[in-house]
Amino acid sequence: MRWFRFGAGRRQAERDPGRQQEIYRELRQRFGGHVPGRFADQAAEATRLLDGDDGIVVAAHLLREFADAAFAATAGQGFQADRRNYRWTWQGAGPRLRSPMAGGPGFSLHPYVHVAAAAAVVAGRAGQLVKVTAAEPVLTHVLEILDLITAGWEYGGVAPDADAANLAAALIAAARELRAAMPDAPPLPSGIRDQMRRNNTVDVWDPAANRIVGGFNPGRAMREALLA
Repeated sequence: MRWFRFGAGRRQAERDPGRQQEIYRELRQRFGGHVPGRFADQAAEATRLLDGDDGIVVAAHLLREFADAAFAATAGQGFQADRRNYRWTWQGAGPRLRSPMAGGPGFSLHPYVHVAAAAAVVAGRAGQLVKVTAAEPVLTHVLEILDLITAGWEYGGVAPDADAANLAAALIAAARELRAAMPDAPPLPSGIRDQMRRNNTVDVWDPAANRIVGGFNPGRAMREALLA
């Protein structure tokens, strides 16, 4: 398992590799699709486990691991994929592409639990994150996952439920706070810029009740957060 070793070239972030491995193992054992309970509640509890600088490093690792698995799952279906612009992939594949957000082989992390917890840590502790690990890769993975989710809604016929909408909102918040904490944030990738030009509201479903429970406008949310 690879870990971020240096923070922005300033000081070593690998404060306690043993503790980081322990946090990671506990997260996978205690939380996820195999555990009864609401995903949102699990994510909130998992966020509390990601404490201290070691928790920040683990959160960064979770985002990278899930982003890597999502890309492998997309490419493994035979579709060309650009990690900086999943919208291009979804436009070409449409509903033929099975959303990597559904998990499956190759995924050890749950998007609405582990990834949501990691996004909450990034959003809540961005100022410290830029001191203990390389921030730009974290931002890249946050935006990759966000692009993958929202492009699937628009072009893949993926119906967003409350957990998916909450994760998208958490990723937007993480991107906002991390960009604000970075001394020189990189330009937004093309897929995100494309989404920000849109003004479509998607229906958010409650699968259990089989009804719409709200709406979410990802383009507007991104503009308000990332252009401020």
